[in-house]
Amino acid sequence: MTDTDRDTDARGPIGSYALKHDYTFLVADSLGDVRGGVDGLFRNDTRMLSRFRLTIGGALPALLGSGVSEDNVFFHANVTNRPLPQLGNHATPEGVIHIERSRLLWEERLYERWTLTNYGEHPAPAPLSLAFDADFADIFDVPGHRRPDRGRLLPPDIGADYIRFRYEGLDKVIRISSIAFGRAPDVIDAEHAEFKLLLQQRTRDVLYLEIGADPAPSPGEERFRNAAARARVCMRNKRRRGASLRTSGRLFNLWIDKSRADLALLETDMPTGPYPFAGIPWFSTPFGRDAIVTSLQTLWLDPERARGVLSFLAKNQARDASSFADSAPGKIMHETRRGEMAALGEVPFARYYGGVDTTPLFVMLAGAYARRTADLAFIEELWPALLAAMDWIEGPADSNKDGFVDYARGETTGLVNQGWKDSVDSIFHADGRLPRGPIALLEVQGYVYAARRVMAELAARRGDPVLQKRWRQRAEEIRAAVEERFWMPQSKFYAIALDGEGELCRVPASNAGHLLYTGLPSATRATHVTAQLLSATFDTGWGVRTVCDHAARFNPMSYHNGSVWPHDTGVCAAGLARYGDRVGIRHLLNQTFAAAHYFGMRLPELLCGFARAAGEPPVGYPVACLPQAWSSGAPFMMLQAALGLDIDAFRREIVIDRPELPSEIERLEVHGLRVDDEIVNLQFQRIGDRVMASTAHPIPESVRVIVSV
Repeated sequence: MTDTDRDTDARGPIGSYALKHDYTFLVADSLGDVRGGVDGLFRNDTRMLSRFRLTIGGALPALLGSGVSEDNVFFHANVTNRPLPQLGNHATPEGVIHIERSRLLWEERLYERWTLTNYGEHPAPAPLSLAFDADFADIFDVPGHRRPDRGRLLPPDIGADYIRFRYEGLDKVIRISSIAFGRAPDVIDAEHAEFKLLLQQRTRDVLYLEIGADPAPSPGEERFRNAAARARVCMRNKRRRGASLRTSGRLFNLWIDKSRADLALLETDMPTGPYPFAGIPWFSTPFGRDAIVTSLQTLWLDPERARGVLSFLAKNQARDASSFADSAPGKIMHETRRGEMAALGEVPFARYYGGVDTTPLFVMLAGAYARRTADLAFIEELWPALLAAMDWIEGPADSNKDGFVDYARGETTGLVNQGWKDSVDSIFHADGRLPRGPIALLEVQGYVYAARRVMAELAARRGDPVLQKRWRQRAEEIRAAVEERFWMPQSKFYAIALDGEGELCRVPASNAGHLLYTGLPSATRATHVTAQLLSATFDTGWGVRTVCDHAARFNPMSYHNGSVWPHDTGVCAAGLARYGDRVGIRHLLNQTFAAAHYFGMRLPELLCGFARAAGEPPVGYPVACLPQAWSSGAPFMMLQAALGLDIDAFRREIVIDRPELPSEIERLEVHGLRVDDEIVNLQFQRIGDRVMASTAHPIPESVRVIVSV
């Protein structure tokens, strides 16, 4: 989706609340209502509920407070009545009836409970009305993509205690959304249901309802509790997987815990293993790049996520060439969709491969996973997929044979720009001109360099010195080519891209921080890049801008041309770590933590790139995904970079190089860090102006912890 697509709803998901399970998610407002715009209950990229609004006495209730539980399972809204009509000699004033709306998602079904309590001294009427609708809009239709034609809404099936909406798509699939009530409403029709309740003084009444493909047999307490118990166990198991972190800072712990809970929320258990969906609402589906980056961010703590991502992407690796899907044999998937528009080919995203960076990133993740786990048996299973990926990188990926991996969409339905900055205008020349393709992005060449080094290392472990030598040589070739072609001596920075006519796009951008992450630049050039990334031209006080503030298309309110993406800042921090700059990493980590504080300890997909002002909060991007997987993973990547922590399972070593802690943290503990089949616990403590690292308990003799301060 482009910037234009995203800007159709000024409210966006900011100020709203999301629940998710597998391919179903819900976005509703703080009252718990679905009221149009981007709100809705979505299943398989189709909006199954487009209106869901509760009133009492003909008016919206007054909000007391709302939120999602710490484990992301429950949404609760506490509301109260406005003044209600007189009953006998008494009218019911505002604030007498308390209504708690509680809900959860489990196995493609929304469970909801309304608990009404009359705290008054007299009986009180509680006339509830629930307005509802199901528009069956495709996820691409919701933010503004207008289809020339669509299927037909079938007449709803209305029973005494349920309503079933139906839609026959142009793909001939009938999609069904049903609302079932545990108690038959007094009035029910195609648009609303009414309950004419009378609450005795100091009494409580409870109503249950469920929304799914078919009406529930009998919504009630038992079904609600059973679903809640299963959902909580599932979420608890996800959150407890891998090593855990605890610090001396209460707020910092909240950030870590929330980030971990959001990763668990976004993660879906696939047949191939756990897979983090990219973000809610626009990207609640498997994305290649996002999942790989999220796995790299959390690999040191949780290798199982990376294994699941690698397995899924290898299974869905392209086998055929298609200009519509931008696919070619060996390419790794960009995204997959399940909606009507994707099924019909109105959009190319049913299984789309238009990501130029995803394939080398896939190889990078495989190498990082191998080093982290020493799981060569799994790498052996992946080997054909890795070879196919490299065949694409070494062949069709370099369309103009200039030595660089490039991209140009096959058809006008595909993405114009195919790196992570994929807005139409995110790659440009210094004078603002949009370049002609094929375009070779700076950071992608770094990923290719790193992928070739990975293949050399894995070839050595497989006992293939010929292949090892070949890949090492190819890695050095692209390193030299990047240093020669992309470096801008006057700016002492790397250009963002090389266009199809061989002209550099001489724009300083955060892409150079990703290049640092791969270890390609020389130490001298890395120092120049670091200095600029940490200068006011990039550094907002909340993180690193995507482009410098003097670029021709700089706009701090844009999607990619001057905004701040937490994952981008995290990769830049990891890039600094490759060259030993712990102070710069701590600086960026402090900024990101400060931004998280203003967003309720949940980092959004991006925020506006305005400079930080004393006493002022960061400016949110109005339609950012929230939560977003690689934003939730960013603190873990930045912490690893700050701690200077590296794990080599082949050598059974943990190396800690000149660790730093965030400014407000005096102590950090890592529990349950697995090295091969052993468990290690670490402790970091600030003593004076140094951070000292030690093992919290005696470590196994087979594992070495090497610390330099």
